[in-house]
Amino acid sequence: MRTPVIRPILILALASVLPAAQQTQRIPRQEQPATAAIQGVALTSAGLGLSGAKVVITNSTSGKVIERIATGDGIFLVTDLAPGTYSVSVTRDGYSPVNVKELQLKPGDVQVLTLTAANNLDLSPQPIRVVVKSSGGRVEILKDNAPDSAYRELARPRELEPVGNDAKPIEPLAPEDVVFKRVPNRWQLEYPKYRRYPGHEGDIQFAKGRLRDPFNQNKLKGDYPIVKDIFFNLTVTSDTFTTTRKLPLPSNLGSSRPDSEDFFGHFGQFAMVENLSVSASLFKGDTSFKPIDWQIRFTPEFNFNYVAVKENGILNIDVRKGNTRYDHHVGLQEGFFEVKLKDLSGEYDFVSARAGIQNFNSDFRGFIYYDQEPGLRIFGNFSSNRYQYNAAAFAMLEKDTNSGLNSFRYRRQNVFIANLYRQDFYKPGYTIQTSFHYNKDDASLHYDRNNFLVRPTPVGVVKPHSIQSYYFGVTGDGHIGKINISNAFYNVIGHDSLNPISGKRMDINAKMAALELSMDRDWIRYRISGYWAQGEKNPRSKTNTTAHGFDSIFDSPNFNGGIFSFWNREGLRLLGTLTGLESGDSLNASLRSSKTQGQSNFVNPGIFLYNAGADLDLTPKLRMVLNQNFIRFHHTESLEQLLLQRPIRAGVGSDSGIGIKFRPKLSDNIAITSGFNVFAPFQGFRDISTGRTLYSVFTNVRFQF
Repeated sequence: MRTPVIRPILILALASVLPAAQQTQRIPRQEQPATAAIQGVALTSAGLGLSGAKVVITNSTSGKVIERIATGDGIFLVTDLAPGTYSVSVTRDGYSPVNVKELQLKPGDVQVLTLTAANNLDLSPQPIRVVVKSSGGRVEILKDNAPDSAYRELARPRELEPVGNDAKPIEPLAPEDVVFKRVPNRWQLEYPKYRRYPGHEGDIQFAKGRLRDPFNQNKLKGDYPIVKDIFFNLTVTSDTFTTTRKLPLPSNLGSSRPDSEDFFGHFGQFAMVENLSVSASLFKGDTSFKPIDWQIRFTPEFNFNYVAVKENGILNIDVRKGNTRYDHHVGLQEGFFEVKLKDLSGEYDFVSARAGIQNFNSDFRGFIYYDQEPGLRIFGNFSSNRYQYNAAAFAMLEKDTNSGLNSFRYRRQNVFIANLYRQDFYKPGYTIQTSFHYNKDDASLHYDRNNFLVRPTPVGVVKPHSIQSYYFGVTGDGHIGKINISNAFYNVIGHDSLNPISGKRMDINAKMAALELSMDRDWIRYRISGYWAQGEKNPRSKTNTTAHGFDSIFDSPNFNGGIFSFWNREGLRLLGTLTGLESGDSLNASLRSSKTQGQSNFVNPGIFLYNAGADLDLTPKLRMVLNQNFIRFHHTESLEQLLLQRPIRAGVGSDSGIGIKFRPKLSDNIAITSGFNVFAPFQGFRDISTGRTLYSVFTNVRFQF
């Protein structure tokens, strides 16, 4: 427990050390001090500062007297004293006086005194203690009659004398409404109308809130409660995404131009997607530092999408559907109840539970699992928030094909996740995380809304199969000195009952590693990164029963450029098949039919991605992003087996991108993000697809209340 004496003693201790340092390490050509000083603290027997105490310092040689009054903490200071012998006395009404005699001061000395005075009303007053500490570090106890004990006995109050018959009755206390003035709670306090610069726009210190204003006091944004300590927060988000891209698409029998070699057209594809989400949260809490007691959140999302391509049979397996599509879907992305189970300490350590459809990212960069699924999650922290943890189980829902939002159909897949975070690991500012994932994906047969087969993947042996995979990983994020660092390593084991490419049951043993280093210099952040997902070398070997190609559960990585990377953002299909080389919003060349509706595939070529880039804050409102990726396969044998083509070289391509993010209001409530990417194929991509340069242009406009 902190005692009132700590503060004055710390002040005196610091002051006593500094003069000593000055004597031994003086500034060159600095004059030797010719005077001395006395400073000290006057305390009561209970260890409290003796405020208002009178301090008298007398020069024994000259008889000069100096008087001071101690502060509220009992501290006093007298400087510019001539060297010599001094006496110090401390007096205050109701307390025994304290005297110190024969106090020798030499030039440059700073004598530190701790004086304890007993209360005269105490029946058992504490003995007087005087401690003197010189600037040279020598400590001398001039008078100390205190018992050798770490504890103080509380003084017993003096018994009151009996009151005679002529004693006057005690006047009654005044009513509370006279002594106290009732004021509203702190949430309802009215700010005064004030403007620092009258007649000028901006710089308004206290602005009155409005329901349509999300920045100032607003009951809809949880700035103050709707009832007692129950708050409501409403968030409405509009994301409008448009893209024009040139991608390789097959020219099939139902093509509108079956003899055409130019299956790109002038622009290839055009897509426009509008997502409107409305998130309402009702919660009970106190402040932003204390975890909430309970919360109810409900987030429906509305999707409208339009796609146009140059060929039939691309958007739907039925060529009569044409080459354009307009679709819409409503999904429930969040719908959960959260409750705090227990407070673990006074430092806001807690344990809570959340049940229902909820968003969860299992690591810093979304390498393995990042989704909104129904489940139960236990989470919290301990050791003054030094450690955080999660234990979660999710029952995966079927995704809508064209929007990617949740449907209400269970897809016979369960995911279990546990992780532990440790802040300030090795160095302050760097957080490490250990994770475990278990993916149980049962055998199923499923066609998507466009009538394409997505489970099982329609390649090789097309037969429903089950996958059980276990991911063990260590990731980190933060900074060590000036270097920002983000790293990850995962190893996945398990088994696939019937892999479609190898045509047999396969054990799983695959690895992944990622590292990003960046450094800030003025308004530019320079970064380099690398990503490696292991590939399978012997997919059809009779003696090989282990799949080494790495794949995730449901990834959404923000790595190697993120949205400003062509490889990361765009999904690339394998010509002549109904499977993908890689899915959109993913880094892995996994050869799965679909990231949202397909199954993980651990017989794949794997990938190397080397990245360099820079983030330039041109103005507080405008950021420019430069990004460059070089991509190659780890092993191409699985591609050769799938396409019945040999050889397929390892080089994939060069991915160059430039983008901007503009925030006109200096906040994320309004943000415009746009980018342009060019993908130049290397020999390996020419072997399996095309040698033509691919490109994409995109714009995302985000409004949020």
